[in-house]
Amino acid sequence: MADRRSQLLAIKLRALVHEHLGRAVDELPEPIAGGSAVVVDGAAWFLVDGDAHRALGGAIAWAIRHGATSLDLIAESATGLLARRAERFAFPVAVWYPVERSLLPAVAEPLPVEPAAAPAHLGVREVIEASGATLVVEHGVVTGEVRGLEVCRVVDQPTTGYFDEDRLGGVGGEPISAWSDALAAGDLRDGVMVEVGVGGPDREAFRIIHGDLPTVDALAEVVATVAGHRASGAPPHPLNRLVPERLLRSRLEAAPELVGLRRIEPVAPPLPRQGLNEVAPCVATGVDDAGETCRVVCSVGVDVDLIPFVADVQATTTDPVIIVLPSRDLVPITRDLAALLRTPVTLATVD
Repeated sequence: MADRRSQLLAIKLRALVHEHLGRAVDELPEPIAGGSAVVVDGAAWFLVDGDAHRALGGAIAWAIRHGATSLDLIAESATGLLARRAERFAFPVAVWYPVERSLLPAVAEPLPVEPAAAPAHLGVREVIEASGATLVVEHGVVTGEVRGLEVCRVVDQPTTGYFDEDRLGGVGGEPISAWSDALAAGDLRDGVMVEVGVGGPDREAFRIIHGDLPTVDALAEVVATVAGHRASGAPPHPLNRLVPERLLRSRLEAAPELVGLRRIEPVAPPLPRQGLNEVAPCVATGVDDAGETCRVVCSVGVDVDLIPFVADVQATTTDPVIIVLPSRDLVPITRDLAALLRTPVTLATVD
């Protein structure tokens, strides 16, 4: 079945290139993971099969490894994102959308404007911080993290009439002990709920099983468990394998001197994260000893789409960008792709 799919993609790619160039294509496309590719007259043609939002890095890597001088990337999804990121590369890249046998040029779409968090969501800051978690706000979503791992999330819920102002008081009025006991996991305050757990399914399960525990107490238990597993030198565990790039960022927050900085603080990525299992670098802002600011992008593992992600980071700031990876993960293709950006970046490693 896989061979049949590869053959169909090769036929489709040859037909599209033939129609676009107006001549027969003698070169045979090469099957690749997630598509098909061929070099014609020095130009790499790369057809993406399926979700294309992480296809740019791999496509450019294939092109330069095959001696191409330009890339024509054909995709049926995420073409606006691909075109936007492609503009920040010195290597010529054209992004196309196929319509029957014709190719239409993709139009670069702007990055979304990051929405502000709702004041009511920020109003539970004391609950999150009293439990030992760190408040994180990204694209309007308020969460609590422990060494980079999300352990709770603030969500909207309809009011139930369970609470009244006399019992709760304001967040800034009564001390936490006076109202946090009422804000039980699964209970509501002004239509806002703090869900405890690592990821959506875990939060739902935690609410069902431990709904009678006060939020601060319930969250403190999770914080203690997660902190132990994500501590330096802890044995392998699912909790320290999740979002390793955010664990690296947390380490740099505690020791910014590892990359020659005085301070590092998390900031939101250019696009909202889709879940704990999504492969996505994370971003921070850094300050050096001279008071100059920069952006820091943390990544773990060999991610061929890291540099296109960095292209989006560059689009959000005029600050220089430092990419930080574990030493073992800085491979030649990452260096090669980074060198193709119009605006240079610095590559740094930590052990």
